[in-house]
Amino acid sequence: MNSTLIDKLNLVADGLAEHGFAIIDDFLSSQEVQPILELDEFKNGLLQFKKAGIGKLQDKQINEAIRGDYIQWVDRALAPPSIQAYLAKQNELISFVNQNLFLSLKDYEVHMTIYPAGSYYKRHLDQFKKDDHRKLSVICYLNENWKEEEGGQLRIYLPEKHLDVLPAAGRLVCFRSDQLEHEVLAATRPRLSLTGWILDQYAELRHL
Repeated sequence: MNSTLIDKLNLVADGLAEHGFAIIDDFLSSQEVQPILELDEFKNGLLQFKKAGIGKLQDKQINEAIRGDYIQWVDRALAPPSIQAYLAKQNELISFVNQNLFLSLKDYEVHMTIYPAGSYYKRHLDQFKKDDHRKLSVICYLNENWKEEEGGQLRIYLPEKHLDVLPAAGRLVCFRSDQLEHEVLAATRPRLSLTGWILDQYAELRHL
């Protein structure tokens, strides 16, 4: 692990320990973001991705009044090299946080996400009522040259205020899935990310 990544992971661990969230710029460099954007999956995402639902398994439903994004789950065994580079850093993140915060994290799941212009996701908590295995939410944004007036902020609700985070390319946001409610504000252009959760159980057990 190079020293730059170690510095960024230290910032993640410190932020989680002190505030329950961390925001890290340039977690992916522009040279790492660009080949992800060139993938056919993202270029044709609105044709290939599935409409995201609310809830889990038999309780899942589509409700565009609450969320409007399209997703495609990442198969880690078949992921292209550009995605694999991000997954490798995700593995390093799990190991580092386990060593420093003693969270007993075991696995993760990731999907590619597209919010079409004008879509949003209303205020919510990432942990399901009947499934408490999501411990950390992790989002890495892929939007180059994003401007504040274009919207699309991630709004994180803190005890005394809220914090708005622009979805700038390469920026990583990591927060406690069970503690911090959040929402995605509407944007004037499509909004892309790699979105996922770090779990305290192995991912394949979630689908048995």
